[in-house]
Amino acid sequence: MTSEQDDTNDQLERSLIDVAVESWRFARLFSRLVNKLDAGESTRYVNQLRYFQKKLEESLDASGLKLVNVEGQPYDPGMAASALNIGDFGPDDELLVDQMVEPIIMGPEGLRKQGTVMLRKVHA
Repeated sequence: MTSEQDDTNDQLERSLIDVAVESWRFARLFSRLVNKLDAGESTRYVNQLRYFQKKLEESLDASGLKLVNVEGQPYDPGMAASALNIGDFGPDDELLVDQMVEPIIMGPEGLRKQGTVMLRKVHA
């Protein structure tokens, strides 16, 4: 492949990643809104959201990309996500990923986009 083709492919991947991240954010917002509806009304919207998320994952998969959500997992400083509130904790605190602000995007060659997280202390 020529350098020009590599640049075009890189730009296409960056664009797909940007659309995926914004779609992920929109889906999370939509999910929060649907959860406020009564059960009878929410079913249709929940199904549409699941369909949207499935199509997003299929489109990313076709390009070798994958969204990674680490919510609820123990925080490791080496994970592919930066913590917005890491300064709120001491070095000996045991931490969990409380919320994903942006997902991690992985590709065939490894990390394509670092995620962003909010942390919380593990309470004994």
